[in-house]
Amino acid sequence: MSLCKKKRQDDFQKVKLKVGKTKPKADNATNINFRTKGINLTEQLKKDANAPTTHRKLNIKDLLSQLHHYSGTVKQGALVGLRELLTLHPSELDQHLSSLLSEAAAVFTDKDPNVRMSATRLLRFIAQSVPAERTSPFFPLLSAHLSCAMTHIETGIQEDALKVLDVLLDHYPALLAARPALLLNNFLELISHRSTGGGARKGQEGKGRSWALSVNPNRNVTGQQWRLTVLLRLGRFLQAVVEERRAEEGVACVSGDMFSVLNGQGGANAPLELNWEELTYRKGGFQVFEHSGAMPTPHSTFKLRPETEPGAGVSEGLGTGEAVRGFASTLVPLLLDVWVEASASDRSKTDSAHLLTPDAMSLMYQVLSILQLLRKLAPQREYQDTLDVWFRSEYLGDFKQHFMKNFPYGNLDTPKQRRKTDPKRSKQSTTIPGQTVEPLALNVLLCQVMVSMVTLSQREGQAQEPDAEWLMPLRGFVQETLSSGAKLSQRHLHTLLETVWRMVITQRSRAVTEDLLQAVYVQYQQMNLNLQTRTLLLSFYSRLYLQEHNHTHIARSRVLSRWLAALPLQLSQLGHRNPALSDRLLLSIQAAASRGNKALLNSLHTHACRLYDPQEGSVVLLPAESQQRLVQLLYFLPVMSQGLLANLSRCCTAGRVSAGLAASLIRIIHLRSSLSGWSVGSQDMTLRDVDYISFLFSTLTGSDLNHCLCPTHRKCATAWRRWGLVHSALTYGVLVCTHLCACVCNCVSLSQTGLAVVPDSMAAGLLRAVARLLDLSFLPSEPLLRFLSRCCLSLLSLLLTLQQDTAVWGACVAVLSSIPRLLRLVLQSLRVKDLCEEELPQLAQILSLLLQHTALRNHMLANATLLQHIIQDLTRYCRGESKEQWMTDLLYCYSVTMATHRGNLGLRDIY
Repeated sequence: MSLCKKKRQDDFQKVKLKVGKTKPKADNATNINFRTKGINLTEQLKKDANAPTTHRKLNIKDLLSQLHHYSGTVKQGALVGLRELLTLHPSELDQHLSSLLSEAAAVFTDKDPNVRMSATRLLRFIAQSVPAERTSPFFPLLSAHLSCAMTHIETGIQEDALKVLDVLLDHYPALLAARPALLLNNFLELISHRSTGGGARKGQEGKGRSWALSVNPNRNVTGQQWRLTVLLRLGRFLQAVVEERRAEEGVACVSGDMFSVLNGQGGANAPLELNWEELTYRKGGFQVFEHSGAMPTPHSTFKLRPETEPGAGVSEGLGTGEAVRGFASTLVPLLLDVWVEASASDRSKTDSAHLLTPDAMSLMYQVLSILQLLRKLAPQREYQDTLDVWFRSEYLGDFKQHFMKNFPYGNLDTPKQRRKTDPKRSKQSTTIPGQTVEPLALNVLLCQVMVSMVTLSQREGQAQEPDAEWLMPLRGFVQETLSSGAKLSQRHLHTLLETVWRMVITQRSRAVTEDLLQAVYVQYQQMNLNLQTRTLLLSFYSRLYLQEHNHTHIARSRVLSRWLAALPLQLSQLGHRNPALSDRLLLSIQAAASRGNKALLNSLHTHACRLYDPQEGSVVLLPAESQQRLVQLLYFLPVMSQGLLANLSRCCTAGRVSAGLAASLIRIIHLRSSLSGWSVGSQDMTLRDVDYISFLFSTLTGSDLNHCLCPTHRKCATAWRRWGLVHSALTYGVLVCTHLCACVCNCVSLSQTGLAVVPDSMAAGLLRAVARLLDLSFLPSEPLLRFLSRCCLSLLSLLLTLQQDTAVWGACVAVLSSIPRLLRLVLQSLRVKDLCEEELPQLAQILSLLLQHTALRNHMLANATLLQHIIQDLTRYCRGESKEQWMTDLLYCYSVTMATHRGNLGLRDIY
């Protein structure tokens, strides 16, 4: 005990302090024997004075950092400041796009509604400034935040999420439609919930009724208004998915809608362009691909990704028919329930079941629009047919019961009650997107949905119940609407025409076809229709006419015959006032003419002289492409009268059409003549030989603009440039088409028997044709050589005025090198003593050109003696100092040519 006590005393021994002694330091005392120095980070703490800021002196980094603040007021101010900064300095948007999108998307689910509203406004501002290509790398993040907001437990966040969806649908619909599966499930969760009980509906899959409509009493709007709001966005989203799928596949008609091509939406087949002028004398051939692009390329059904089982909701994608069918089996029953609930509440307001309130009409319109879009989600045509058959077998009875029972629908007039306005209620009502739907739009859309089901099921050839009972009101409504004479909007007219198309194709009744086509013809005969509407009606009739060979009830339709017979007259009256519409008329005329429609061909023959008038005809007033189609129609004309040929000749010689098109016109007329072996119809009734020869020589002589053979009587060079080269090409084309050198001799005889003036253009064309067509065994006569020599001399003199035009020079060189005797005649005609002093420089320049050309050098050497006499005469008759330059050039060319000559003049023997 004593030892323990002593030990405790040692542990807690008290230190005795004495006066005058230094106090001992504690064990935990701090040693302060050190020095400190301050460090100033001036550059790090300095703010960038050049960085753009808002009026509150905040730059973009400050504003982005404030978005993480706990206060909603601070975050809202930061979002407003970001909009202000980006408005004043757009370059900041390019530099910080990633941060802006990620931070703005993060507050989609903020608890403060003002913050969410400001974030939506900022997103709209960014979407208006940034294209989809630059936003695509960051879009998965935006889509993820949007999905979180749409499935949030707070109703206010769900409502604001739809506003964000509106922004993305307005500016980035293709990016949204790229991955539709997740968003489609979100749409289902906004209006329904998964049910745990209840048996499967009869005739549907077991999982088809695993979803039931939901009602949230905490919302500021009624359940019907909320469902309408969601269905509006769902319809826009499905439309974006359909359009994106069409763009990816490169076709407009993925849903089996044959009429969609008529609205100018289909991909045009690229025609095979051939230049027959170049292919005429080419030994090599060209390859024409199978179908020339007229038939679509089949799409492969092979998929690398394994197909998933269609279950409740949406599968991983909508790339297969089974996935689309699985989603439809979930959505369609919900849509039917939505309409049944709305119609039940609406029926309590009126005794007339066919009268609907504006809200009920808008809801039904959205339900029908979504049903129509569901049919277009099929990825390929074979899936489309299968999906249509499934729709009919599963839901035709429900559609007849809920939609067709009270057809057609009208608008219920409800008296407006004057109540004291509640600011809170009015503010809540503005959040509901309103869409005024007319009864006509609703009834037209219902016709489209119902008729499509009947049509596609009949095409499959399945046994079905009689549909006449409910088809009769649809057909009567369509006929009455079209026959009323009222002008319809393009959207309504397109839907009605598609409905008529399907009725005509599937009903297979001549009486029904005539009644429907007559109703459409009433719309076609209306005045002052815009271009889109007129084009739509033209495309409908033209496309339907092409179905004659597949459907006997369409063949020999009186309405179609009357429509076709009126097309040439409409084209002649329209002229160049509307080139686009004239081109559509020509397409329809060309399609019917190629099929030999008698009504159209007879009408075309009646109005041919007016269409091909050289002054006011469509052939000279329309654009080049339409002119080409009009020229091609000449091949199908049953009779080519003398007056028509005269108009065509004047069109060519007047220069109102291009040289290439005029050459095509001459070739077509040549094919119709007996020289080409035309055997269609009676030869005496199609094109007489005397009219054909008259047309050829009228085109060759070209009486509209004549040029004398003598250079002193020639017109100005501007007229030649405008018209002469065109006529030269025509002359060459005539002779090449005929392939007869006797035509050249006939031209010589014509020029010697009363024609004192021949156009230079005709002379150039004759020289080109002689050089191309003249056979080596053919010996030209002296009159022909004299005529050609005069043509060469006239063109060589003209060449000096045109500053060495390559076309004229090429024609002269070609014929002079082909006929050596012709060069001697040209040189012999150059008599220096008969020329005045002003014409001597022109003669010297002509000789210099001939001496400088390599192809003519040997021929010039063969005529060296004659050439030497001409140069001596020029030297003798030239006086004064003005001769020096051109005479020096000639002597230089002559000396160079003779210096290269090696004394071989054996070519003279060929003369």
